[in-house]
Amino acid sequence: MRNLIGDVSSAARILPDLNGQTLFIKNGKGAYLWDDQGRRYIDTALGFGAVLLGHANNIVNEQVAAALADSAAPSWAHVREHAAASALAAHTGALSKVIFTNSGSEAVHLACRAARAYTGRARIAKMAAGFDGWFDDVSFGNVSSSEASFADGQRPSTPRTTLLRFNDFEDVDRLFAEDPDIAAVILEPMLANAGCIMPAPGYLLHVQQVAHRHGALVICDEVLMGFRLHAGLAGLQAGLDPDIASVGKAIGNGVPVSAIVGKPHILAGFEEGRVLRGGTFSGNPIACAAVISTLAQLDDADYRRLIERGEALRAAVETSFKAQGILVSTSGYGNVFGIWPSAKAPTTYEEALMFGDATFSKALHLALREAGVLLMPSPYGRVYLSFDHDDEVVEAMKAAFAVAASKLASRFAR
Repeated sequence: MRNLIGDVSSAARILPDLNGQTLFIKNGKGAYLWDDQGRRYIDTALGFGAVLLGHANNIVNEQVAAALADSAAPSWAHVREHAAASALAAHTGALSKVIFTNSGSEAVHLACRAARAYTGRARIAKMAAGFDGWFDDVSFGNVSSSEASFADGQRPSTPRTTLLRFNDFEDVDRLFAEDPDIAAVILEPMLANAGCIMPAPGYLLHVQQVAHRHGALVICDEVLMGFRLHAGLAGLQAGLDPDIASVGKAIGNGVPVSAIVGKPHILAGFEEGRVLRGGTFSGNPIACAAVISTLAQLDDADYRRLIERGEALRAAVETSFKAQGILVSTSGYGNVFGIWPSAKAPTTYEEALMFGDATFSKALHLALREAGVLLMPSPYGRVYLSFDHDDEVVEAMKAAFAVAASKLASRFAR
């Protein structure tokens, strides 16, 4: 009997069997993972966006090992925590105060607590089909849930959470006209877990302006996109002025660490002891060592070249499928994008529901896995690239997609 439910501790890791075999990963290095049979794969999940420098980065590993040797849990203030906070705050502009957590879900939860404490209001507005963690409050309205698609006048809400339709300008105004109890709006730079739906021009700024006009805060959920487009927050790059941001994933290159960063007056309640925070492992030496060593390398990383390689891969994917008579489009950025079996990428979640095809996504996953590339099998999955996905790796990915397109032609060509 297997004691681990479903073979995994997070449902996102569940993969279909291939030729009757379940995939178990043994180790990883750079752009690659190896399974328990010794087979090598190019990885495009990369810790669901956490591994930006490449698996088992030598510098990060050395610093983490040194922190582990010093003591993984010294209980009290330790020598690495201030240094990690300063390294992070150096990249986040006016969001200069830092609290470390262990997961992105914890960080979003803490950001929501901060917003409620500062405003005295109860409800958080999040994007329908957005993923802001798996805790009860913000898992409401997640992608594929019954609440995520709704008509005007039927806005799904709970006492602590309400939903907004992504890219619907008028829905933002309606929300604040209906509800005076909004403490904050959670914004993602793009609706990543719904397949990388890009924001319409001006949409994110519109949400921010309306929220601030009504006394609500703006929380940028950067757990997935932070440090992926440049060494900093995607929201700041887009011209936003958030009050709080949640960060994680890429700041530790796969080592479990997240944080909130915020404006000093917004987070003052924590500093003064009026708002609760905790966590035995929050800001632990291993996590802080990972942050310090990861951010130092990202400061010197060539983001422009990485994104260019990814854009070339996106174009090659679309071309390979078109050559086989299969309409495919992509959405997102060069180093994180979704693949859609449709003539165009969706601009709303309603379109994503129409364009997504679970049968196609599973078939593509299996065909690529046979060709040595690991891809999320979900219609809303994403392709990630790390800095170790160099030209040679990307060329191999292009070839694998061409093979997969050929295999899928008999089933999906139109």
